[in-house]
Parts: sequence; structure tokens; C-alpha cells
Amino acid sequence: MHKYVDRGIIKWAPFDALVGYSSILNELRYRIGKKDKPILSDDQYEELNRKLNFAFHHKIDIEIEYFYDGYIKSSYGTIKKLDFIEKRIILSTYEKIESSSIINLNF
Repeated sequence: MHKYVDRGIIKWAPFDALVGYSSILNELRYRIGKKDKPILSDDQYEELNRKLNFAFHHKIDIEIEYFYDGYIKSSYGTIKKLDFIEKRIILSTYEKIESSSIINLNF
């Protein structure tokens, strides 16, 4: 008696031949995964502000979690500059993060 062997992804291969099918699926997965920006309380903003100032003045490596385009992303580095005019933080990796999008800060 023969044992059943699943073909796995091969059985879906013809669908990949359609023009733009895979790109539409990827775009759909990206849109479905988006979430709303978390709302922080005044106490949480105060805590972030204290951590930010401490890390800047003592030049400590930090991990910043921030909200961008429906997803929570993270970055690692030291704070190179606090830009009060543009309201953003510039890290040692030259990454610019909007201060209003910061969710969490860890040392």
C-alpha cells in the first residue's frame, strides 16, 4: 500500500505564475498586520523623558521602540543629538526618529 506524500508548496506553484499575484499577497499581508499607535499616559511620557535625558547626558547605549507605519520597530545606539526644532532624536547610527513616535526606551 502506498503512503500519501504531500507535495507541500508545489501544489500552489501555478498561482505564482499569475502576474502581480505574489506582490498583491505581500501587500495584503502587510496591510493586515498594521495596528494603531499605542496611547501612552502622562506618567509614561514623563518616564520616557527622564530616561531620554539620562541616556543623553551620560551617553548610554539605548534601545528605542518606536511606532512607524502601523508597526512597532526598534533601534539601538547612543543619542547623538536631540533636535528640538524638528522634534526628533538622532542616534549614533544616524537614524532619525520622531519624538512623538517613541513608545519605549531601554538601557
